[in-house]
Amino acid sequence: MAVWTRAEKRGQLDLLLRDRWIRVAAELTRETLTLTAEAEAAGPGGSPWDGSAGLRNGVSNGNDPSLGNPFQNQNHGVRGRSGSPGRPGKYPNNGSNSDFGSPGSSYGSPGSSFGSRQGDAPVRPEGSSEAVRKVRVVKQESGGLGISIKGGRENRMPILISKIFPGLAADQSRALRVGDAILSVNGSDLREATHDLAVQALKKAGKEVTLEVKYIREVSPLFKKPSLVADLPWDGVRPQSPSYSGSEDSGSPNHGGSSKDRKVIGLKMCFISRNLTMPDLENRLLELHSPDGQHTVVLRCKDGPSANSWFTAIHTNIAALLPQTLAHINAYLGASASAQPHLKHIGWMAEQVQLEGGRQQHRPVVMALTEKDILLFESVPWSRESWSMPLLTHPLLATRLVHSGSARGSPAQGSDLMFATRTGTGRGIESHIFRVETHWDLSSWTRALVQGAHAAAELIKEVSIGCTLNRQDVRLTLHYEKGFTVTREPAEPPGGAVLFRYPYEKLKMSADDGIRNLYLDFGGPEGEMVFDLHSGPKPVVFVLHSFLSAKLTRMGLLT
Repeated sequence: MAVWTRAEKRGQLDLLLRDRWIRVAAELTRETLTLTAEAEAAGPGGSPWDGSAGLRNGVSNGNDPSLGNPFQNQNHGVRGRSGSPGRPGKYPNNGSNSDFGSPGSSYGSPGSSFGSRQGDAPVRPEGSSEAVRKVRVVKQESGGLGISIKGGRENRMPILISKIFPGLAADQSRALRVGDAILSVNGSDLREATHDLAVQALKKAGKEVTLEVKYIREVSPLFKKPSLVADLPWDGVRPQSPSYSGSEDSGSPNHGGSSKDRKVIGLKMCFISRNLTMPDLENRLLELHSPDGQHTVVLRCKDGPSANSWFTAIHTNIAALLPQTLAHINAYLGASASAQPHLKHIGWMAEQVQLEGGRQQHRPVVMALTEKDILLFESVPWSRESWSMPLLTHPLLATRLVHSGSARGSPAQGSDLMFATRTGTGRGIESHIFRVETHWDLSSWTRALVQGAHAAAELIKEVSIGCTLNRQDVRLTLHYEKGFTVTREPAEPPGGAVLFRYPYEKLKMSADDGIRNLYLDFGGPEGEMVFDLHSGPKPVVFVLHSFLSAKLTRMGLLT
């Protein structure tokens, strides 16, 4: 029995959500991947992990007029966090918002700027029990500090950090948080500063900035995002399979009583891939496909090595769950009827399909191997009903593995790993090309297909077909042990109508015309025999190859 290694991993990733990148904290355990929202990373054109694209050093002062007042409509921006629907929150929005080094396209939920109304009490940093902290931030060549500020004396609010842009200087310091009040900049006191004065102080602070900050707990709820990650579509736990659940609250917005925006994804029979449905020129995207084949989560890592590390860890844990998957499916197959097949191997891969104009693309499919057949499904066959409706079924005996390795002919890094099959059918040869994600996948499927065909030969042992030889109706039988037998049809008396019998080692030549004729020559006095099979000869030709291959392997002549 294989001993599986499980991976556990934590870190920050970007999640593609509604055409925007959202920063999430990712936690990988033995059976789940948990994504917890932290902040919005960047819009379609921004890249929060590096300061090279879409960043600006200047300061934009003033609210985006397209956003309006977020507290005039509680269904827009931060929903129901700070006031009742239809009423303004505790802190109305008359202030301004200044970004210090943010992605050129600022795609956040409408920010919470702060102002005052007649009778509003000012919010002061002295009212919080949090400790004052000194934080040193070194600005990047591009991107500036990477924060947005709100508030000011004219708004009866301290200068507050309202957004920290992932990957930029403030974020990299790991010492600042949204809701921090900036008390001073390089020794210049900002406790009573106006918004504009704070903007100028931060602009003139130089490359190295020392901030004195204090977290203001009373205003932090206004910066929280609406639940987005928790609402990611995913196929949930199927009620008929309680033992197959991915986690206790897979898909629930709340986990363990927490109000965090969180998604828990069960890994059983997920498909982790790279560069499959989205181009990945920077080699740092991961695609996680749901078991029902309907949903895909796209994650972005900070660089190629990080993406490789995350991919390997997730793939390892998915692979380690395969024995449970086999046991689950075989349980319902065995419970349905004694004649049901026994599942030997199952997993996701990508099949190459031809499009118009000679173009190609890959579609995710599930391949399943039983003792006798290869089956392809659009999604994981959870039930007996879905098992009975595969996309296609091919007999293992009539299928041959014809390629296994790099698509480019050499194991170059980054080249696709492929294997190809050819199946003999009554219509001719049917070819399929499949892409797998790792060398482990490639070796596993190569071994499963080859050994599966050999095991099918030993299990089935005999295949026969009615045909015509020299204008006489006969039956050609291929036996795994005994070789070729040609009997008169109908055989009367039983066992007494054998016309020819030859072991495999007597076969000198075999061929077919691809239409209906099979040619066999055993070197006997009858010469070359021409069998009219009345249908395509390829299934018989492929079965013959499988029997020979299985026998040679058993004899140690093939490895």
